[in-house]
Amino acid sequence: ISMLAAQTDRVMALGEWEERWQEGRIGFHQLHVHKMLESNIDKVLAGRTGVRFFFPLCGKAIDMKWLADMGHSVVGVEVAEKAIREFFQESNLTYSEEPVPAIPGAKLYKSSERNISLYQCDIYSFSSSIEGQFGAIWDRGSLVAINPRDREKYASLIMSLMAKDCRYLLDTLLYNPELYKGPPFFVPDEQVHSLFGSHYDIELLQSVDALTDRQRAWGLDSLTENVHLITPKSS
Repeated sequence: ISMLAAQTDRVMALGEWEERWQEGRIGFHQLHVHKMLESNIDKVLAGRTGVRFFFPLCGKAIDMKWLADMGHSVVGVEVAEKAIREFFQESNLTYSEEPVPAIPGAKLYKSSERNISLYQCDIYSFSSSIEGQFGAIWDRGSLVAINPRDREKYASLIMSLMAKDCRYLLDTLLYNPELYKGPPFFVPDEQVHSLFGSHYDIELLQSVDALTDRQRAWGLDSLTENVHLITPKSS
């Protein structure tokens, strides 16, 4: 865990994320359904239909439309209004906009044609009292994007949103944090286990070499992408 020290004090203000969206510095956005979701969707669904999916820090992920098209419902939380509007525009979906009485300053964007509800707010303002609990979570670019010092707080929130049958798919990145300050941040498997292991079973589904020119430009010489399936312990 000593390698975590390299990024312990790194802080990104919410405004910095909004700025990235405003300036189009969103290299993390993918133009296709994420391959880690696609290749593990059967393990996440586990035979269920009409699953309620939660997308923390959803951006304008195409994955949301893909799941909604399959008949699942999607709730996302995102701080950048531009990301949410672009999601609906680029998906050719009409949407309504309304305030969220329980979260001052927040807005809810709802698709008219699909079961997609996106909340524009700070993730830590969101709770199970807003939308209940979820049968699945797809965490890509969320745990690895929040400030490292907030991970315990984040994990508590995620666990509070997990229904008894929830299947939580988590994407993490392993690299040498001395070489790149993040985001995305370095989240080792040991930390995934320390955050979730006491109440949840954690299965490593895939571990792949994910180094591309984009990460080489950050100064990295290796990058591993791990995908974990986190499920409530049966006892």
